[in-house]
Amino acid sequence: MTSLIPTRIVPSVTPAELTPRQVAAELRKLLDSGAKMRAAGEAKDNPEELLSLGYTPKHAISLFGTRFYLTNPLQNPALRFLVAYVVQRSAATGRTEIYPRIFYKDLSLVWRCASHVIANDGDFWIGKGDVRTVRRGGHDFEECVESTTDLPFEMQTALETVNRRAQPKTDEEALYLVLRNAPSSRTEPYRDFTEPRRRAAADRRNLIYGGRSIARFTRKNDPSSLRIVDGFEPDFSKGILETSEGRSAMYGGPLRRFRILSRNRKVQYLFFAGPKHVWIIPPQALTTELSTYGVRTVDVVADEDLFVPGFEYHYYDDDSDEEDFSQIPEGFAGEPSEHDSDRADASAWLDLIPIIVEFRRKVLHPRSRGVY
Repeated sequence: MTSLIPTRIVPSVTPAELTPRQVAAELRKLLDSGAKMRAAGEAKDNPEELLSLGYTPKHAISLFGTRFYLTNPLQNPALRFLVAYVVQRSAATGRTEIYPRIFYKDLSLVWRCASHVIANDGDFWIGKGDVRTVRRGGHDFEECVESTTDLPFEMQTALETVNRRAQPKTDEEALYLVLRNAPSSRTEPYRDFTEPRRRAAADRRNLIYGGRSIARFTRKNDPSSLRIVDGFEPDFSKGILETSEGRSAMYGGPLRRFRILSRNRKVQYLFFAGPKHVWIIPPQALTTELSTYGVRTVDVVADEDLFVPGFEYHYYDDDSDEEDFSQIPEGFAGEPSEHDSDRADASAWLDLIPIIVEFRRKVLHPRSRGVY
């Protein structure tokens, strides 16, 4: 049975004003009252073992009827992350269920929920959500739609607050305990990630712009050729919901985040601005349904080249004798980051995109690339 998912414009949430002891006790009370914990990784046979192993929550956030219990930040060589316990009432049974997940900070600085992991025979790759089939050069390719793992914009600032409350501890076990380990050949996530999205899409009233792209470039490798469907442009005059501040060594210090509604109030954008860079996180719907992964079940389709981060992957691929591996449009890669030589400056592309030009002119200081 399909249904129309409600939408709501709400302020960003903040962590609950509870002590770590109170947060842990709240989760324990749910378990003692019969709530079922369901893990997907190595802890699936005894998921409560996660608590005895030290993955006890210290912080809590609530959004749209879902409660999130979060550990202090953890770090392995690849990721900064939190173990999250996503608590929802099952629509089928009415019982409270608890899902351990991994919330991690992507290199674009947005917080995501990992869909699975591949860790076999020397491979290591974090599952990046749903997939789509694209056709290039007469062949079909399967690619990840990474934005399907982006956690709601309404909780991004709260997650960053949690991230900065404590120094991260080194941990190389949590990912395997929590995440399902997939074969090396499997890019797509499992049914528990995809099925809520399929149900939401079955009612076409839930689709943003009918599931079609709201933004595209009309000419290849021409950032000035961006076209956005009328009404879906960010409203820089009356649509800025809130701003927040942070810091990033990679981006040279202070950062500001701007959560901005579209003119038609159908979607929301998240702009990042640093001393030299501005980039955009893929827009999100305003729907209130979250899956057990904590992500929205409805997404927004748009050209991914609009969402290149300030520094993006661009390096020589050892498996290729001919070319670099790059996620920056051809001809626009700048100097490598001094913090990560595998990532290059994408400003040459970003600074010619019309809505970034407009954002700088209308929201930031009109004569500077910096943040004021």
